[in-house]
Amino acid sequence: MTSNNGLVAEKRDKKRREPISNTNLLLTITICTFICMYVLAMLIWGGGFLNPQQFLDIFNNNSFLIVIACGVTLVMIAGGIDISVGGITALVTMACVVYLDDHGGSVIGSVGLALGIGIAFGLVQGTLISYLEIQPFIVTLAGMFFAKGMTTIVSATPRTAAHEAFVALKESRIIIPGIGSYGKSGNFIPAKIEIGVVVAILIVIAVFAMLRWTRFGRNLYAVGGNRQSALMLGINVKRTSFYAYLVSGLLSGIGGYVYLLHTGAGNASNATTAEMQAIASAIIGGTLLTGGVGNIVGTLFGVLTLKTISNIVVASGLREPYWQSITTGLMLCFFIIIQSVILEIRNRGGIKLKLSEQIKVKAGKVESDLPS
Repeated sequence: MTSNNGLVAEKRDKKRREPISNTNLLLTITICTFICMYVLAMLIWGGGFLNPQQFLDIFNNNSFLIVIACGVTLVMIAGGIDISVGGITALVTMACVVYLDDHGGSVIGSVGLALGIGIAFGLVQGTLISYLEIQPFIVTLAGMFFAKGMTTIVSATPRTAAHEAFVALKESRIIIPGIGSYGKSGNFIPAKIEIGVVVAILIVIAVFAMLRWTRFGRNLYAVGGNRQSALMLGINVKRTSFYAYLVSGLLSGIGGYVYLLHTGAGNASNATTAEMQAIASAIIGGTLLTGGVGNIVGTLFGVLTLKTISNIVVASGLREPYWQSITTGLMLCFFIIIQSVILEIRNRGGIKLKLSEQIKVKAGKVESDLPS
């Protein structure tokens, strides 16, 4: 009996001393960086950073980016890349506005149109990349140009949705009870979020659950970590890659509709550079371009970090657009260097981070064993 208890205790101690996975290590770095950055902004600049509504406005203004960044993260975990998401977003906004206003469409029908456009791009791009083995950068670059061109064909001039039911949905807000600020007259102004924020959070939860608890999620990490090893494990690499691009296309369609819910406008210039921002957010969130390592929660905090930097730049008085581009580039380089240095040291055995069993986030079985 004593021997069995000793074996159980030894196993528990071994699990407790197991080093944190690369995915969770990079996630921890991202979350800590965002918290430190926002706290410093509140202490140094105060003002709007102390207003709960400004924090929630990061979600309101970038809910579409959170959605498409989730799709890009899935593709990157599988070892691919998707730069068509911005173009698809623009096409969805224009097509839905024209459908609603010029063709007497319904809100439900416009949602179906958005999903259909996203799925169509995902099917075509996933087939070309996964089964015909064409370079993903080339295929998705072509997809981006095609989507932008189709947006102009649908309507060469910017459009604003006037559909009554859609406008009512767009203008609706969800009040957060107990959170808000006091105006100059002393009245309490409750904090509000848009419908798109709810959609974005639900997407994050769904993708997180898929990556953590489904076979498809584990397969994504396996394929991105080492395609040859994944084949030897009996994983259908082509099908897994195809589904990654299909889901990315679907999320781009949803992201396009969320964008439309925020702006109410269709325009060929909508979501310009969104694909680069989505990739940057994923990288800042701990997703590696080489594949096999990534976390959807990290991507969420990557978006928050990226947009908080922009707010800090504006608060510092540097309102020219190029300053935001410079700071974004510097932050991206910073995170890439940090990731490379930490993972290189870990691979050489120089870092042995250990977390207790209570706070250690459980990674996928395949992911923790695969090289990053």
